Amino acid sequence: MTLQLGEVTKRFGSTVAVDDLSLTIPEKEMFGFLGGNGAGKTTTFRMILGLMTPTKGSIVWNGETISYEKSHIIGYLPEERGLYPKLKVKDQLVYLARLRGMDKQAALLELDSWLERFHIPEYKEKKVEELSKGNQQKIQFISAVIHKPELLILDEPFSGLDPVNVEQLKKAVIDLKKAGTTIVFSSHRMEHVEELCEHLCILQKGRPVVQGQLKEIKRSFGKKNLRIHADFDLTYLKELPGVVTCKSVSEGCELQIENEAAASLVFEALQGRGFVRLFDLEEPSLNDIFIEKVGASYE
Repeated sequence: MTLQLGEVTKRFGSTVAVDDLSLTIPEKEMFGFLGGNGAGKTTTFRMILGLMTPTKGSIVWNGETISYEKSHIIGYLPEERGLYPKLKVKDQLVYLARLRGMDKQAALLELDSWLERFHIPEYKEKKVEELSKGNQQKIQFISAVIHKPELLILDEPFSGLDPVNVEQLKKAVIDLKKAGTTIVFSSHRMEHVEELCEHLCILQKGRPVVQGQLKEIKRSFGKKNLRIHADFDLTYLKELPGVVTCKSVSEGCELQIENEAAASLVFEALQGRGFVRLFDLEEPSLNDIFIEKVGASYE
């Protein structure tokens, strides 16, 4: 059950929010969907959900045009959270589940299962406003998955969570993928995308600037990272041919280099200078690629 976007465009008057976007999101996979503020991600999500109609193009799920009538097969965790603070967790989530076609008993069973999984069964009868931000986030996540969607859109799912809760939610997301859910994952945290996604798309001004399999994107980027820890000054390395950038760190430096040949030159230039504790050549990070392609630091 692949999700396919074909030449999708969305205009608001003279503003083009999404511009001729074509994507294929493989079934049962987690797909990274990235971009800075105003890149068109949220507009794309709203069109997939059937909340907005494309100005041009098609959005197809499992061979059928997607629309709001298919909302029961889709789960959505928006970046802007939207729980009712005065309602009890149980009442709120059962209500949302019933909107998506579940009966009350099935919804309660699923809710109990998720609350147990997240070690918060005691919050079932509490009002949302009585919970910490992290636990509100867990409840919001449960609201997106309680009806067992076939397609799940997660926009900044780990925002505001401490490391323990991030790992807990991350495990839940991975298990949903293993169970057959197709997941579209958007995050400002590039390391999460690298860890979880096989394919990705980076949007800029509504158009894809990077698209494909993460391994191939890294391979085709060309440049590599080189970390060196040493007990002597390394600033002279920035003058070597093939060194693109040189950043000093507490234990040495981090270089971005053009290729493996540049790494050999750096290695030779270190000889006889002193003790080198680390010489580590790595693939470029997704953060490196994003900054170069989009031209902006990703906070």
